[in-house]
Amino acid sequence: MIRCCGDGLSEISERQGRDDWRPAKRCDGAVLISETVSEVHLLSGDNYKEWKDKILFHLGCADLDHALRREEPPTPTDASSQAEVALYERWEKSNRLSMMFIKPRISASIRDSIPDCRNVKDYMKAIDEQFESSSKVLASTLMAQLSSMRLASVRGVREHIMRLRDIATQLKALEVEISDSFLVHLILNSLPVQYGSFKISSNTHKEKWFINELLVMCVQEEGRLIQEFGESALLVTDEDSKK
Repeated sequence: MIRCCGDGLSEISERQGRDDWRPAKRCDGAVLISETVSEVHLLSGDNYKEWKDKILFHLGCADLDHALRREEPPTPTDASSQAEVALYERWEKSNRLSMMFIKPRISASIRDSIPDCRNVKDYMKAIDEQFESSSKVLASTLMAQLSSMRLASVRGVREHIMRLRDIATQLKALEVEISDSFLVHLILNSLPVQYGSFKISSNTHKEKWFINELLVMCVQEEGRLIQEFGESALLVTDEDSKK
């Protein structure tokens, strides 16, 4: 495995516990990038946050994120100083290699829908804007699922609560906060009529429920209902579901 070491790179043995290593030829960030490109999965639509974090991490480790952090400097002219030329060359190299690293890490269907930019900072901004609108659509879809999901029978309460909790977690990743107290209230309201006594008792005797605690209590209530009413408790009739 190749890692950064000081102002160059060193080749380090992957075998843990070995002290043998030998200096490699001095290389730039392109070599390090080539060693880590497989660690960044293709941007496929539902992994944008993770994808972006890994892109920024690897470019930063390779010291190639300069063009993402700085605006493009003026193109050098015959009157430019040596420092100005060096600054532009550093930006140009960072921009070029960053684009070479990022574009192959985007699936073709998504890449074709992103405006082509010569500036990597503008390119990442274009990706941000596309997925920001996509995230809003996904958040709306998840909110609709969360508010409309109902348990259709006495059985399966554990899976039902876990599905609702998973949707709430997805919304949180989209920066839509669902408080535990609201989720508990939503879960109780999503239970069928056979859980009516349990819901009344819960609201009367418990000021605040935690999700895991509610899940355990609901599973216990499921077992009690099945034991008490038998198979007749398993299905919710259309008439009951409208109450």
